Amino acid sequence: MRYHEMPSANRIDVDGRLLYQRAFIRFPRGPDPIFVSRNPLMLKSTTASLKPAEVEKKWIHIDAEGVVVGRLATFIANRLRGKHRGDYTPHVDCGDYVVVTNVDKVVFTGKKSTDKVYYRHTGHPGGVKETTPAKVLGGRFPERVLEKAVERMLPKESPLARKQMTHLRLFAGSEHSHEAQQPETVDFKSMSAKNVRSA
Repeated sequence: MRYHEMPSANRIDVDGRLLYQRAFIRFPRGPDPIFVSRNPLMLKSTTASLKPAEVEKKWIHIDAEGVVVGRLATFIANRLRGKHRGDYTPHVDCGDYVVVTNVDKVVFTGKKSTDKVYYRHTGHPGGVKETTPAKVLGGRFPERVLEKAVERMLPKESPLARKQMTHLRLFAGSEHSHEAQQPETVDFKSMSAKNVRSA
């Protein structure tokens, strides 16, 4: 049988739409034709996208005492972006509000608390300054360690990331000022044994 004589058949429903199409394709070196099917309805599928007015935000609370910084920052970044949702939409702010207490008691694995170096620049010639996580946690603003870790896991230099960072509330003590929002407590320590590993 020649190629132009090979049979093909279409299945049409009562409305005249093409539901199913089948044809034969012969590859150049193949001895026999190969049966393939094409369903045009599958090619027209669309992905559901959230609209800002449809987003329902939640408040969650996490106790950071004895928790590894990097693993906690990863969890927080995903909740701020909304990647835990089944209807996650990258360009929409669909994340939650995250309240973290005891951020001054977070831990680092290994020797990172003393060997890791944070750099900043004053803007003047030769104005490079450096510090370590141990010094920051023992200083006036211990929440900056976790804040910078989360910030660097979000999309860089974007208005959406800056807006999502405002939904992160960090407190050095065990008390916070968001009791009125009734945040849901998330037991991050019990999710994995590695979340509280310090060596």
